[in-house]
Amino acid sequence: MAEEFTAQHFRQARSQGLQVALAVSLYGFSFGALAVALGFSVWQTMVLSLLMFSGASQFAFIGIIASGGVAAAGAAIAASGMLGVRNGLYALRLSPIIGEGFFKRLVAAQLTVDESTAVAIAQTDLRSQRMGFWTTAIVLYLGWNLTTLLGAIVGDQIGDVRAWGLDAMAAAAFLGLLWPRLSSLEPRSVALGAGVLTLVLIPFVPAGVPILAVAVVAIATALYRHRVDPHKPERTEGGS
Repeated sequence: MAEEFTAQHFRQARSQGLQVALAVSLYGFSFGALAVALGFSVWQTMVLSLLMFSGASQFAFIGIIASGGVAAAGAAIAASGMLGVRNGLYALRLSPIIGEGFFKRLVAAQLTVDESTAVAIAQTDLRSQRMGFWTTAIVLYLGWNLTTLLGAIVGDQIGDVRAWGLDAMAAAAFLGLLWPRLSSLEPRSVALGAGVLTLVLIPFVPAGVPILAVAVVAIATALYRHRVDPHKPERTEGGS
């Protein structure tokens, strides 16, 4: 029975990874089309997706370059880098999931993004977490680059992809993964606090800073909960 239960979660992790990766990959059309419309060549667009592989950072980079030209390269690198710092923070959580091995960790570092992290930590056992991470990461990397290429080639012919709802897919996928985990008062409080902090900071700080601030608060909460006071019972809605 235990093996069957584990196998079920293993298949569930693989299914979640495929669904999230395929849904989010479609947004690559938007990046490819927008980059070409802003003056980037097809090969330049593809280099950004192949090497940077971080949607928010890629959009920030081409937007700043397009508005300021080559002179804005420093600002573009700084902004996209700040948005990408969160992927480094994810390594703190993913390190025990990925396991040992230099090459494996090197590949995982390139493929660690919001989606692969979210699917991995949504699972309940180590094997399923690894399956969730690698399925999401590999399928998303291939899918994102394929749709980037198609978007760059087709360009403006597909129109504004926001009209198709593709820009909402990533948020919808995250909500779907997050919702089942909000089963008690503690994770709900953390999620609510993160949302409020983000809304407060957005009007006053550069892009990327709210995400980093929320990440720091979440990490501090996790360290306290699991290291400083690991035996404290989880709070429920009734306070018991």
